[in-house]
Amino acid sequence: MSILTRLSSKASLLLAASGVVLAMAPAAQAEDRVSAVHAFPEFLVYTKTFLAMVADINERGKGIVQIDVRGGPEAIGMFEQPQAARDGVIDMVHTPGSFYGANVPEIDAMVGARMTPLEVRANGGAALMDQAHQERFNVKHLGWIDGGLKFHIFMNSEPKFRAEDGVLDLTGVKLRDNPIYNAFFTAMNATTSSMPATEVYSALEKGVVDAAAWTEIGIPQLKWNEFLKYRVDPAFYNTDIGIIFNVDAWNALSPEAQELIQSVVIEWEEKSFNDRQADVVSDVKILTEGGMTFVPHPSEEAAAAYLKLANDAVWSRMAERMDANGAGAESYAAFRKAYYGEE
Repeated sequence: MSILTRLSSKASLLLAASGVVLAMAPAAQAEDRVSAVHAFPEFLVYTKTFLAMVADINERGKGIVQIDVRGGPEAIGMFEQPQAARDGVIDMVHTPGSFYGANVPEIDAMVGARMTPLEVRANGGAALMDQAHQERFNVKHLGWIDGGLKFHIFMNSEPKFRAEDGVLDLTGVKLRDNPIYNAFFTAMNATTSSMPATEVYSALEKGVVDAAAWTEIGIPQLKWNEFLKYRVDPAFYNTDIGIIFNVDAWNALSPEAQELIQSVVIEWEEKSFNDRQADVVSDVKILTEGGMTFVPHPSEEAAAAYLKLANDAVWSRMAERMDANGAGAESYAAFRKAYYGEE
């Protein structure tokens, strides 16, 4: 056999062997793609948090998973986004839980919580919330973002207080409403108008509403302080902004993608909580320098009664929706303990 023949035979054997190895090797994992939307406009801090978190996931997830943000309320209406995630129209949504609270009543535990996102992550409350979302709404609840922020009522005229108990008197006040505090305002017999946050500036300008509730931060960015000159103290409730993810889309992700997304969201629970506490100090300074007056309740007893009215309204709504006196008693008690610290 000639040298050339022997070399040719060896080359053929090497090619055949390498073919066997290639056939036995697992196929390269395709990069998962996730579609996402956010409830609020991009200039608000809550959306900035979400977009920064997505950028973090995408940076760490190269070759594993990438999130494609399709936009905000201009892409899908803010109140329609949760249902879009439930139905698989979109994979991932950054939204307040109260936008779909009628479907997942456990969300009210976040609204009325005394515990922080970090504490409920540690005590099992976050796992309970995720389970409720999967069972009731076909989505996973991945995390509670920008938690620890409370709400105030902001008004364009000086607040009045009831003579009998010193609690805020909203008689005749046209108040912008939202699902998160609807039960509280109803308990105070307020005249309310429900509308997206994007429409409030125009409503204030036209006199459709003359008061609105919002978180401790964000009023300057929304420019509502051009009309609202008084803030009622004390603050009440908590923001309930979370990340929800269609269950079927989640199960279709690789284990590596699931682990990466979940771990980054948990990191951002803590980071965003700490960042927002610093923002509260900054926004108070802006509002004070801009001439806003912070009006406390006339006594400690009145302030306590005001907060009790708020808490009773939200926990009672949750109890009714969960049938806490019947089939839902055990679950209600578990959420109350995890989020409020008592049954």
